[in-house]
Amino acid sequence: MTAIASTLPDWNPLSLWYSDGWTVTKRNLIKIKRSPDMLVFAVIQPIMFVVLFSQVYAGAIQVQGTDYVQFLMAGIFAQTVVFGATFSGAAMAQDLKEGIIDRFRSLPMSASAVLIGRTNSDLVLNTISMVIMMATGLAVGWRVNSTVPEFLAGVGLLLLFGYAFSWVMALLGMSVKSPEVINNASFLILFPLTFISNAFVPSETLPTPLRIFAEFNPVSSLVQAARQLFGNEGSAPVPDIWTMQNPILTVLIGVAVMLIVFVPLCIRKFASISSR
Repeated sequence: MTAIASTLPDWNPLSLWYSDGWTVTKRNLIKIKRSPDMLVFAVIQPIMFVVLFSQVYAGAIQVQGTDYVQFLMAGIFAQTVVFGATFSGAAMAQDLKEGIIDRFRSLPMSASAVLIGRTNSDLVLNTISMVIMMATGLAVGWRVNSTVPEFLAGVGLLLLFGYAFSWVMALLGMSVKSPEVINNASFLILFPLTFISNAFVPSETLPTPLRIFAEFNPVSSLVQAARQLFGNEGSAPVPDIWTMQNPILTVLIGVAVMLIVFVPLCIRKFASISSR
């Protein structure tokens, strides 16, 4: 028995947690592979926005100091990762409805593994969507005017924000009573964040109440940070607001706050559901 025990791997709690999280992540990625329509519909909407704004509205929307396509694409990228985070909420609501969570509960696995696997797989989906969106942007005339490290930092910042926001949507998905409700509930959050921002038009062109909201909107900071890191600012004026003058730091603070607040809330919510 001693000889057999000595050949077994040393499964400490950290390695078990990592193994459980990776197993659920792999399960979700296989699900995406078997349902490619999930990826198709994830990128069709942002592509439609690129074509609509760059080819239909570009002539009517003027941005001082820069070409509109260069101004637009950072907003589309931010919208893509924020909208992509809704998959966490929708998938959690669907798994609860189908009873998958009950099956996971019967297994000797970490309680947070389901949430880790869910958000990790959505990070992969967001990464694929970003690659497709950047190819679309290049096709309509968008260009990166910064260094390679700055470009990679911009991509990383967008994906990091999307990952943190997926925890917000996962909590929402566990809080609604049915998957049918999650779409309407999420749009009540997503539409103000993405459209009352500097993603599609400069915030100074908005009416005063909306302008104030846009300047302190975390998505506006994400968009401004992406424009800086991709070299798409041109000579367009930047609002004299701390969040707009320091967008990268603002985004990092926002990511930290979302993770610190919503990761424990998600785990607590999941534990309360599992104990029913």
